[in-house]
Amino acid sequence: MSRTTGYEPLNVPKPFGPDIWIVDGPHIRFYGLPFSTRMTLVRLPSGGLWVHSPIKPEERLLARVEELGPVAHLIAPNAIHYAYLGDWQARFPEARAWVAPGVRARAIAHKVELGPAEELSAGAGWEGVIDSYLVRGSKVLQEAVFFHAPSRTVVLTDFIENFEPGKLPWLFGRLVRLLGMTTPDGRMPPDMYATFDKAELRRSVEAILAWAPERAVLAHGAPYDARASARIRRVFRKLLDAS
Repeated sequence: MSRTTGYEPLNVPKPFGPDIWIVDGPHIRFYGLPFSTRMTLVRLPSGGLWVHSPIKPEERLLARVEELGPVAHLIAPNAIHYAYLGDWQARFPEARAWVAPGVRARAIAHKVELGPAEELSAGAGWEGVIDSYLVRGSKVLQEAVFFHAPSRTVVLTDFIENFEPGKLPWLFGRLVRLLGMTTPDGRMPPDMYATFDKAELRRSVEAILAWAPERAVLAHGAPYDARASARIRRVFRKLLDAS
């Protein structure tokens, strides 16, 4: 495994807009490949923190997070991004946990212990500043996507992956190039895309575009720090043009 992810410094909140930060974490192995990890923090009007896709906890990271505010909500946005949710629940037992459909079943299958959690439903929101949409149409994966209105940021997980091959081990970089999941815009992983009913997926893309996001956090690869709506439209242009 590479010792670096290319997104150093790790475990440090990095401002991404008003009251929103991204935190790049260490690699995690998925099917033997080293995927970089990324968590998103949003400070709500109440002062509490909304934590999306918690990364591996580390004491200095946890201290830095607590400096921003008390952890109020923990989000597992799909059935792949839940590995450290239980660890964060143990550290912040007062926080409410929210999981996408399929997370609980996958955690049980992989013998990962989670604490109490509420399943995310369509239209869930937080304090008038975060909206959500539950992407449906695939029997393999349902992902909850989110929009932080004050920063005009959409928070995605595996819906789009935008790898930078130069920051990856050679073989992994070659693979993502072949699959087209590379900068400047990336794409949905082809195996995931193939599982979707395309009419349902189109509705999801249109719902995301209706938010008119200016930025996008992506869990893997380079985030979109500008022109997010145009770039999402470009990623799904063939799907949208087929409507």
